[in-house]
Amino acid sequence: MKKALLLCFAFIVLASLGAMAQRTISGKVTDESGEPLLGVNVVIKGTTNGTTTDLEGNYRLQVEEGATLVFSFVGFETQEITVGASSTIDVALGGATELDEVVVVGYGAQLKTELTGNIAKVDGEELRNMPVPNFEQTLQGRASGVFIESSNGKVGQGIKVRIRGASSITADSQPLFVVDGVPITTQNVGNPAEAVSNPLSDINPNDIASVEVLKDASAAAIYGSRAANGVVIITTRSGKPGKTKYNINYQTGVNSPTNRREWLNAEEYVDYILEAAANSDELDGVPTTDPSSWTAFAIGRLDRYSGGTDWRNAEVDTDWEEFAYNDDSRTTKFDLSASGGSEDTRFYVSGSYTDQDGILIGNGLKRLSTRLNLDHSANDRLSFGFNSGFIRTNIDRVSDDNQFSTPIQLIALAPITPVRDSDGNLNDRPVTTYYNGLLDLEGVTRRDVTFRSLLNSYVSFDITDDITFRAEVGADLLTQNQDRRWADYTNGGEGTNGYAISRWARVFNYNTKAYVNYNKLINSNHSIDFTGGFDFQKSETSVTRVEGQEFPVNALKTMASAADIAVGTGTLTEFSFLSYFGRVNYKLNDKYLLTLSGRLDGSSRFGANNQFGFFPAASAGWILSEESFLQGNDIVSFLKLRASYGITGNAGIGNFDALGLYGAEGYAGNGGLQPTQIPNPDLTWEKNSQLDIGFDFGFLNDRINGEIDYYVKTSTDLLLSNPVPGTSGFRIQNQNIGELENRGVEIVLNGVILEGPVSWSSSFNIAFNQNEVTDLGGQQIIDGGSSRTMNVVRVGSAIGAFYGAEYAGVDPATGDALWYLNNEADPRGTTNNFSEAEFVVLGSPNPDYIGGFKNNISWKNFDLNIFFQFVQGNMVHNVGGVFQSAADWFDNPSKEIANRWRQPGDITDVPKAYLAYGNGGQGRSSRFLYDGSYIRLKNLTLGYNLPSDIASRAKLSSARIYFTGVNLLTITDYPLWDPEVSADYLTVNADGSTNNIFQGNDFYSAPQAKTFTVGVQLGF
Repeated sequence: MKKALLLCFAFIVLASLGAMAQRTISGKVTDESGEPLLGVNVVIKGTTNGTTTDLEGNYRLQVEEGATLVFSFVGFETQEITVGASSTIDVALGGATELDEVVVVGYGAQLKTELTGNIAKVDGEELRNMPVPNFEQTLQGRASGVFIESSNGKVGQGIKVRIRGASSITADSQPLFVVDGVPITTQNVGNPAEAVSNPLSDINPNDIASVEVLKDASAAAIYGSRAANGVVIITTRSGKPGKTKYNINYQTGVNSPTNRREWLNAEEYVDYILEAAANSDELDGVPTTDPSSWTAFAIGRLDRYSGGTDWRNAEVDTDWEEFAYNDDSRTTKFDLSASGGSEDTRFYVSGSYTDQDGILIGNGLKRLSTRLNLDHSANDRLSFGFNSGFIRTNIDRVSDDNQFSTPIQLIALAPITPVRDSDGNLNDRPVTTYYNGLLDLEGVTRRDVTFRSLLNSYVSFDITDDITFRAEVGADLLTQNQDRRWADYTNGGEGTNGYAISRWARVFNYNTKAYVNYNKLINSNHSIDFTGGFDFQKSETSVTRVEGQEFPVNALKTMASAADIAVGTGTLTEFSFLSYFGRVNYKLNDKYLLTLSGRLDGSSRFGANNQFGFFPAASAGWILSEESFLQGNDIVSFLKLRASYGITGNAGIGNFDALGLYGAEGYAGNGGLQPTQIPNPDLTWEKNSQLDIGFDFGFLNDRINGEIDYYVKTSTDLLLSNPVPGTSGFRIQNQNIGELENRGVEIVLNGVILEGPVSWSSSFNIAFNQNEVTDLGGQQIIDGGSSRTMNVVRVGSAIGAFYGAEYAGVDPATGDALWYLNNEADPRGTTNNFSEAEFVVLGSPNPDYIGGFKNNISWKNFDLNIFFQFVQGNMVHNVGGVFQSAADWFDNPSKEIANRWRQPGDITDVPKAYLAYGNGGQGRSSRFLYDGSYIRLKNLTLGYNLPSDIASRAKLSSARIYFTGVNLLTITDYPLWDPEVSADYLTVNADGSTNNIFQGNDFYSAPQAKTFTVGVQLGF
């Protein structure tokens, strides 16, 4: 017993002496520019003991006096440093390349060289000072495989974002957006009867540090049931230790339409109308001199539409399109920021004001935002902080497409009509052909005011040198007030002595999470990085709506002045997610990589039998350039093969689609309930399985680098409405049926072309994607089209494919429009009877390929950035073509009507003109279907940096003046205003979500804005 006690005592003494001989060494590892490096191996030479650096480049290690530390990292030069008296050793590693940047992933960060998934990163520097109203527009063409499209040129409208194609038919296809760790509200919270608004317009691009787009399943599966459409992670800027840096930016400029169309003038219009009327008389066999003839009717209408002026000598020639645009459209942006701090406390604070007029009359956006991000290290192990953004956005909206009150539709009015009468009042029906939309400019208010707070706080504690615990609480608070007021002389206020709608919506979206990270280097060869935890999110949306009428005078606009409160209602809806997640990254010998991840998601949106689902993913990588057969190679500096497979989900449906619902219904003056929806306890999320195989490469010391990916993404259990037996008392039920597939190739190529006095770097990306519906639960086609629109969902075709008759041109003998009888016959016959034509797939609104091409050039104090964006292979349907080019009524047509058939033998594709009868105006044909491909000079910036010695005399650390242009040049064969279009009245569902079928339609939709700005940046 005594011997045992003596041995224990001796062991304790020896262990204490060993501990006394060791001490803790800590420090930070950076690259030569001072940026922290994540994942650097720090090993005690001659041993297998070591650790790796964290996101901030920090490390901590127990070492003995006189030991040597070896700092090594792929792509960097290895350094050895002997431990001296100091307990802090900071190291700067040389040899950095673009491949060594840190990429933010879900619940952490990772080095790009070690990624086994596909993540596209866009640095915040590329997005700043872009004079566009919405954050997404700054991303267009910059991330491979990410298709971003504005519905039209109206400020504040919804924007479509598709990552590797559309993954759903009826469920939400927008990606999940995460700002500083908080999943934010991106769904439309405005009136579902109006065009979709864009909550992302509240984000100030100048506050963004980086944007990471998680595209494949390996990268996105950590977000589980909401990652089928990809994930966009937005990280806002933070402070760095050092002297406080102040930055001021001011820019101002003008906006104009990217394109304008040409319409008939007064003389051409009169000739055209009378010719069309005479042709109709000929068709009816009625003399043009007959009082009942179409010619007599047309003359009467011309008398009316001329408003007392002489249309016969073109006394009035009104260009109505000129009145649709704001000739004084301007953009003003002002940003002020400060950042800095000490090693213990870092901060970033900013304020921003944006005032952007729309190119359409009455349209504009004003945004005021401020941000404060604070990080504090209480000691070596404990840190905490918070990120906060507060935004007020004011948008003056105009009515949706397909309404005569929308400004662009002014072009339908006759050019012989004077804008105002002899008393100076705006002309309206019956003098104008349709409602005069200029009345809305004077008598209608459509204002959305949004107040938003984006908040997140965290605490991080290093339990040991290898284990870190982190907890976060975040919230997205969104309040939107929508005020609509129609004067009694406007389209919406007639008959009610003025009408008003006040709608108030509040979204309280909060998120809590806690997770641990274990990062360990074992035997200097094995690196393990594990992250696991739980996540909870809940979102509550309440809406109050009041409608009033009978206003005593038009000058009174608030609801308190309404004598009759016509409608008063309120709704409340909510959803929640409870999730458990985990991910492990394993690295062997700095060249063999493996990542496993999974998330268990529970959602309130799905049926009781399927409320939880598991979403796993696995990926592997092999850094071939670390193998002996490639090391020391002067050409191949980096080469990595990676592959991934995983399953993600789509929970983007209504909050109560799985439940049996009842609605209030009055009966004989008594309140009651009636069933409104049949339950489906088996309803669950759509599933998305994705295979990705890719290469990352670097040549000539990474002077040329890039990546190539091939993917197959299959969506199953699609959420569709399916017929149910009539005995249930219902017609349809939401069920999980159907399947679709996206497959494609993405290529990214970066290169340094010139170095020296003139430097030139370029980046090119292109992405090919093929979308195909492969199963509809036994159906072959879901026809979403109408008498004019042609979008369908059809097995074997892309979502929203255009389906109709193929236009065959004009019969030279008669001037009749022709269509093909049989698309497969050889030769194909034609007919002038539209009902006999065969309906076929005519094209797709989805592009075959998209991409971007960026060039950065600098010489002395000058810098030039040129960025092109391109979209190729998609079709756009001009739904308004029947009115603009087919002589259906008295609408003013476009100049192309001048090429119409007039006599036998004419060879043209514009049929003979008829009044009222139409000829070739059937909407469901390819006549008005056009190639929507385009190449656009998306951004051009030319800047000059004041020499530092001159700037310092003015007490400035930097000074820069610059010119920026957006959408300066568009190369396209599209004959209308702008090929980037999808009519807003078609792309919104009844619940306010974005419709994924009715894409690629143009109905008097506003063109995109072309913007010229000049700016000044000052740093001190």
